[in-house]
Amino acid sequence: MKAFETERIKTVDLTKMSMCVALCCAAAYISFPLPFTPAPVTASTLVLSLTAFILTPRQTFTVILIYILLGAAGMPVFAGGTSGVGKLFGPTGGFILAWLISYPVLSAVKGATPNFTRYVIADLLTATPITYIGGLISMYLVMEVSIGQALSMAVLPFIPGGVMKTLAAAFIGVKLNSMKINS
Repeated sequence: MKAFETERIKTVDLTKMSMCVALCCAAAYISFPLPFTPAPVTASTLVLSLTAFILTPRQTFTVILIYILLGAAGMPVFAGGTSGVGKLFGPTGGFILAWLISYPVLSAVKGATPNFTRYVIADLLTATPITYIGGLISMYLVMEVSIGQALSMAVLPFIPGGVMKTLAAAFIGVKLNSMKINS
């Protein structure tokens, strides 16, 4: 019967997950457009990295899935307060859908003990490229542009800010994980 038992989630874990969903929704409002791309710069990836640093891979996936379902259902939680299923199939939808893979992977490879350098390297080698690939694919397919044009709209302008957001998320993640709130 042990195979049929479900994993029990502690109240502290549910609280952390709820806070992460709320932060994801709020971070989408911290955004500004760039004139040469439909993808705005947002604080979403900072919060998603932080989510991956403080939660398990399964919990991270659940948070992102809930966030995406809220947006798909019409809650204005995507970048700049947008929403709808159409957003997921538009030029920037690849970024959002890639998060379902990139951040649980980051959570899985972050390591067991808080470490700033490991967090940064793990993010820059997993979540960041997976997210950019998702955005690149959606821009390429939806906008029917060349790979070079898609790179210049979906990847290249976001690298410096992405690195800064990774550094901030790793710093905050190490601080939060060092607090050891478990009960």
